[in-house]
Amino acid sequence: MDTISFKIGSVRIGGGAPVTIQSMTNTDTRDAEATTAQILALEEAGCEIVRFSVYDEKCAESIPYIKAHTHIPLVADIHFDHRLALAAIDKGIDKIRINPGNIGSEAKVRELASAAKANGIPIRIGVNGGSLEKDILAKYGVTAEGMVESALAHAAILERCGFHDIVLSLKASTVSKTVKACRIARERTCYPLHLGVTEAGMGEDAIVKSSIGIGSLLLDGIGDTIRVSLTGDPVREVVAAKRILAAAGLRPQGVEVVSCPTCGRTRVDLPAIIDKVNAALPKTDKALRIAIMGCAVNGPGEAKEADIGIAFGSVNAVVFKKGELCYSDALPGVVDRFIDDVRKELK
Repeated sequence: MDTISFKIGSVRIGGGAPVTIQSMTNTDTRDAEATTAQILALEEAGCEIVRFSVYDEKCAESIPYIKAHTHIPLVADIHFDHRLALAAIDKGIDKIRINPGNIGSEAKVRELASAAKANGIPIRIGVNGGSLEKDILAKYGVTAEGMVESALAHAAILERCGFHDIVLSLKASTVSKTVKACRIARERTCYPLHLGVTEAGMGEDAIVKSSIGIGSLLLDGIGDTIRVSLTGDPVREVVAAKRILAAAGLRPQGVEVVSCPTCGRTRVDLPAIIDKVNAALPKTDKALRIAIMGCAVNGPGEAKEADIGIAFGSVNAVVFKKGELCYSDALPGVVDRFIDDVRKELK
């Protein structure tokens, strides 16, 4: 069963639409020029929806400038004060993100829903494991079940207002809890789900956590938008998200280099050869799977799905295409010959 579908600005989500990549700025939103510059960098990297904090009136006043100078849908991240959400809608925001646990009374949520409906603005209900309401905590504790209960309870408030353009996100800093919450939510509702592991950290550890959490859900057919939350430059979030989507088979892989981990049979400096091949690759959107293998054991047999590949012995190497041997040549010249063949494949 597909999720319901609607647009965030010009981007459609849900209903089988492609999974979209989101990120969030870390500039001070009151500095409209700096925030715009970061959004443009995110666009260049492949970001399709961007969120930024709106924590006071000056942030809301930046929205028209940012909107006029960028090209992707803008999401206002609101905490504590529903009036800021109303101001963001008035300034032309494309989507509102609220955390039900801290936005205030049901009356305030109703006022926000009315304004959003009148302006065609979707609302994302963002539930984090670390900020659940007191009654939810008392009943469930910090659990996946409690996160889902919180999200659906606040979605029900919007539904009573006749508002249904809702996105749900259920995030915890624990991968297993995040995944469980999203799976339960997918069983209980058809609203689009935004995926991510919150407070994942920085560097490789954070990417691993996000890849496991987001990737496992995507492979289950769950998820309509994703954000890889990383401490630091948000452009890295977009790069990681693209890789996750490609690895899950949801985006074109482009040029992909696969290689063996090497072992005692390897007689060449395989990492240096891989670096040389990568450095010689032209910029292209064409899909090509390249295999670079350290020995005959990990040669054409294990890399037969590659479009083109090379497997090394001690003094020579064999080049193959689609698992079929093409030629053998001596080191080190065979590497340059192989690179020439790869470049021909990409023309």
